[in-house]
Amino acid sequence: MSEPAEISSTRLVIDNATVRQELGFLGELAGTWTGEGFNLIARPDFHDSANLYLQLNQTHETLRFTSIGSAIPNRGFGQDDIELFGLSYLQQIHDRSTGGALHLEPGLWITQPPTTYPAEEPPPEGQIVARMASIPHGNAVLAQGNAARFNGPPTLPAGAQNYNGSVFPSFNSTPFGATPPVINAAGSSEKLTAPQIPAAPFDEYDLTVAASAANPRTPFATSPPEPPLPQEIDGVLMQDVINDPIRLLQAAISKQVDLGHNFGGVALNIATQAEVTFRANPDSPPAGPTVSVPVTDAAGGIENILFLEGGEPAGAQGPNAQTALVYATFWIEHVTPRSGRRFMQLQYAQMTVLDFPIFTLLHPPAGGPPARLVNLGWPHISVATLRKAFN
Repeated sequence: MSEPAEISSTRLVIDNATVRQELGFLGELAGTWTGEGFNLIARPDFHDSANLYLQLNQTHETLRFTSIGSAIPNRGFGQDDIELFGLSYLQQIHDRSTGGALHLEPGLWITQPPTTYPAEEPPPEGQIVARMASIPHGNAVLAQGNAARFNGPPTLPAGAQNYNGSVFPSFNSTPFGATPPVINAAGSSEKLTAPQIPAAPFDEYDLTVAASAANPRTPFATSPPEPPLPQEIDGVLMQDVINDPIRLLQAAISKQVDLGHNFGGVALNIATQAEVTFRANPDSPPAGPTVSVPVTDAAGGIENILFLEGGEPAGAQGPNAQTALVYATFWIEHVTPRSGRRFMQLQYAQMTVLDFPIFTLLHPPAGGPPARLVNLGWPHISVATLRKAFN
């Protein structure tokens, strides 16, 4: 048996064709993507003496990927050295109406070959992939998973609890008990689900209650002022968008299906932990049934600056807004119109869970029970539909 070839310590740039081949499913990412999306985040609201501010933004996004021109050697004692290949990226998101900055994220996507130490295999005909992200709020995220092909319209429900190409059954925004994180089922309503949580419901999620100092939600007190929220976005009622922002991806695909477009491509499913737990039924109480979804090859974690790790607000230990979980599906889509050339489309749905406490009673009555802190998990959801730009 011949000895395995040693990886050279000199990393010379290789030819583009080899780089593209080694990137595999990630190769289609190279280039610049632009488009529009939606962002929902619940954040602590110190200034209004409220439990949270629900920030809602229609977004415009630019996402640039650049191939790394050489192999990335990883060495160890458990098995022979391996080579990684990848792309760097820069994500820039701003508010669609004001142009205000919302998000900046430099990072990397990499591929990893199968390994024996530890034993790690991609799904059949798939790849092991990972995303490393740096977020200026003071977070560093490593989310690993896999890439696999899908056929047919992406994101449209393929069954009662599934989206085509995604392993995650829900991107629902309803808050939940923070430990352990259990994501509410798709279609859950905060008004019906959250009463199971102390101090709920949270009127910020209910568009029938106007935004105000007592109910801080976009566009209340925004500077510069944002226009009032539309009643619907792309044909989806705004209340449904708030509940499940992934419906905007479904709406985009539905329009293309109606035009006779065909779909195929690659789905990237990544998470910062090996499995994610979901409620099995919409509007399920905490004691209701759950399902744990394993994510093939998922691994990683999140690091936060000390401010986010927490202090002692009101004498009780608790975080300010600590990032606890990230999972996402990216669909790299080949879209073929009924007539005309095939084009490239990139869609994603990302769930980031922020843990921060609320007061069960913000202004306790005289002689009544004192206010106490309860930690909850708050979904922060981002979705977008992007096309490859001409540059």
